[in-house]
Amino acid sequence: MHDDLPLITTIAAGLGLALVFGFLAVRLRLPALVGYLLAGIVLGPFTPGFVADTAIASQLAEIGVMLLMFGVGLHFSLGDLLAVRKIAVPGAVVQMAAATGLGMGVAMLWGWSLAAALVFGISLSCASTVVLLRALESRGALDTFNGRIAVGWLVVEDLAVVLVLVLLPPLASVLSGSGASNMEAVWRQIGTTVLQVSAFVALMLLVGRRLFPWLLWQVQKVGSRELFTLCVVAAAVSIAYGATKLFGVSFALGAFFAGMVLRESQFSERAAHETLPLRDAFAVLFFVSVGMLFDPAVLFEQPMRVAAVVGIIVLGKSIAAAILVILLRYPLHTALTVSASLAQIGEFSFILIALGGTLGVLPAEAQSLVVAGALISIALNPLVFHAIEPLQRWLLRRSQVARDLAARDDPLAELPMTTDPKFLSGHVVLVGYGRVGRKVAADLEAAGCPFVVAEQNRELVEHLRGRGVAAVSGEASRPEVLVQAHVARARLLVIATPDTLGVRLMAEHARMLNPSIEVVVRSHNEEEARRLEAELASRVFVGELELASAMSRYVLERCRA
Repeated sequence: MHDDLPLITTIAAGLGLALVFGFLAVRLRLPALVGYLLAGIVLGPFTPGFVADTAIASQLAEIGVMLLMFGVGLHFSLGDLLAVRKIAVPGAVVQMAAATGLGMGVAMLWGWSLAAALVFGISLSCASTVVLLRALESRGALDTFNGRIAVGWLVVEDLAVVLVLVLLPPLASVLSGSGASNMEAVWRQIGTTVLQVSAFVALMLLVGRRLFPWLLWQVQKVGSRELFTLCVVAAAVSIAYGATKLFGVSFALGAFFAGMVLRESQFSERAAHETLPLRDAFAVLFFVSVGMLFDPAVLFEQPMRVAAVVGIIVLGKSIAAAILVILLRYPLHTALTVSASLAQIGEFSFILIALGGTLGVLPAEAQSLVVAGALISIALNPLVFHAIEPLQRWLLRRSQVARDLAARDDPLAELPMTTDPKFLSGHVVLVGYGRVGRKVAADLEAAGCPFVVAEQNRELVEHLRGRGVAAVSGEASRPEVLVQAHVARARLLVIATPDTLGVRLMAEHARMLNPSIEVVVRSHNEEEARRLEAELASRVFVGELELASAMSRYVLERCRA
C-alpha cells in the first residue's frame, strides 16, 4: 500500500519516528536532533525493516532548507551582512582553504588521486547553514553580533561552494590530466558564474526589495490569514526555485535573499511568526533525510578513517577559524562561537560528494566517510555549543595567553580622554545598536539625553565615533566593558540586544558596580519577560519595532524625571 503513496508514507514515517526518537533523546538529556538522525537511520536503506523513499525525503529536506534560510533572511538585512564582511569574507576563504588542505592531506595518505583529494577536502570545509541556524535559535543567539558573524560567514561559504559546483566538472578534467586546454573553460565558467550571481543579487536588491514588500502589503489588506501565509511561503519557495533555474544559485541562497527583501516590509515579523511551524516541521525532515544516507557499517569497517574525518571537521576547522578570528582582533567569545558554528558539515557536502562520484573522481568509500562525518559532527554540534562558556572560563582561569587576549589593548575598548564629561555621569548605557538600539539612540539624541553605546561590532563602534557618538567595543556581559562605559555613574542601563543569555550577567555586573542603577531590558515573548522581571526586578519590553518605541518613551521619561 505504501508503495502507491510514497510522499505521504515518507512524511508520516519520518515525522512519527522523529517524534519518538526525539522525545527519547530529550529524556536522556541529549539534543532532540540526535533523535531525528536516528529516525533517519532506521528508515534508511542500510538498516532492516521499512525503507522510506530516499529521493522524496531529499526533496522534502530541500524545502526545509529553503524555509529555514528564508527565515534567516527575514532577520538578516544587507546592512547586517556588510557589517560583518571584514571578518566573514577573509574568515570563510581562509578557513575553507585550511580545511580543504587537511582533507586533501589525509586523502593523499590513503592513496587517493589529486582530484579525489581536492573534492574530498572541499566537502569537509563547508558547514551546514541549517545545523547552525538550529543551534543559534535554540540558544537565542541568532540575532546577536556573534550570531550574525557566524551566519554571514556561512553565507560566504555557500557562495564559494556554488562557484565550486559549477567549476568542478572542467576542473576535474584538468586535474585528471585529460587536457590542460580545459583551463580556458574553467576561467570561462568562473566569469559566467560571477555574472549570474551578481545579476541575481542586483535583481533582488533593485527590484525584489520593492516588489515583494508591496505584494505582501496588498495581500495583507485583504485580511485573510491563510492568504498571507500562502503569500510568504510561495515567495520563499518560488524565488528559491527561480534563482536556481535562472541564475544557477542554490536553493538556500535564493531563499535567503528572498527573506532579505521581504524584511523591508513592515510585516516581516508576522511573516517569520506565521511560517515558524512549517519551518520547524521541514527542518526535522532535513535531519531525517541526513540519517537515511548513513551506513552504520562504515564505523566498523573503517573506524580510523571516520575518526580522521570527524577530527578535521570538529577540531581542524574550528581551530583554524578560532586562530583567524583572534588574529582579526575579535574577542575570545566570538572566536569560540564561530568555531562551534563551523564544527559540522551538511547539505553542500553531500552535493559535492555526489557530483564527484558522478564525475568518476572519487572512490566509493568517500560518500560513506563524508556522511559518517556529517552525522557524528551534527550530533555533537549542540554539545560543542554548550561547551563554549565552560571552555572560556577554563581558558581564562588556566591560560595567561587567554587572559591577555581578553584584556589586550584595544583603542575602541575605552572612551577617549577627550570625551565630554556629560557622557561620564548621569548618562544612559545602551547595550546593542541593532534595530531596537538605533531607535532608542535616535530618540535619546533628539531629546539631548547623553548616552554611551556598548557594542561588539568594532566597525560599528568606529562609525559611531566618527559621528561623535560615545561608544565602546566589547561584550557588555563582561564587567570591564561596563566599567569603560562608566556604568558605575550611569542612571540607566538599557539592554537592547536580543542576546537573552547575557542579560543576567549584564544586570548582575551593572548592579555590582552601581547598586542604584535602573535596568531596562528587551525580550522576545511574554513568558521570558515575566521570568526576567522576576529575576532581575527590571522593566522588560516585548516585541521589536513597537518595543523600540515603547522602550524609548520609557527611557526618556526616566531621563527627564
